[in-house]
Amino acid sequence: MSAVGHPVGPPDAGAFEAFVREYQDMVYAVALRLLARPADAEDVAQTVFLLAYERFASLHGHPTVAGWLKTVATNQSLKHLTRYRSRWRLFSEMGSSGDDWRSFDARAAPDDPSAAIDEAQRQARLEQALARLPDAQRVPLVLFHFEQFSYDEIASRLALPVGTVKTHIHRGRRELRTWLS
Repeated sequence: MSAVGHPVGPPDAGAFEAFVREYQDMVYAVALRLLARPADAEDVAQTVFLLAYERFASLHGHPTVAGWLKTVATNQSLKHLTRYRSRWRLFSEMGSSGDDWRSFDARAAPDDPSAAIDEAQRQARLEQALARLPDAQRVPLVLFHFEQFSYDEIASRLALPVGTVKTHIHRGRRELRTWLS
């Protein structure tokens, strides 16, 4: 390794292949939730792993590698949306009501096999419903609920007012509730 922390030579192919296998599902899932198109998510995941390849010597075995990969996948997905998708349309203000979307976010697998199957089906329905949302609703919703970004962080990343972010999240939740009920 050089004095500035960059690898001197290419990483060991076997070690990098194992690294990709370990993290590919997580990186792809982050990109797919944000982009809602498998081909776009694959492109972003490939870009993420190219960046990881360049930094593999310093990443491999580091305790924060999963967080780094999620951050890079999120950033690359947002760049992809900005670069390749049409500008987001702002929606007119519609009525508001309190809602708690967190009930849709089930991450723990139940112990009962039939409950696990039900949970997997529920998760698949959620992913399908997320994919149906327009970018302007899906992206802030995923950043808030799956990536735990604050409203301010989302607004900053997407260059939108905080109120617009809240509106998009509210409308996305309402659409999800409709599709999932």
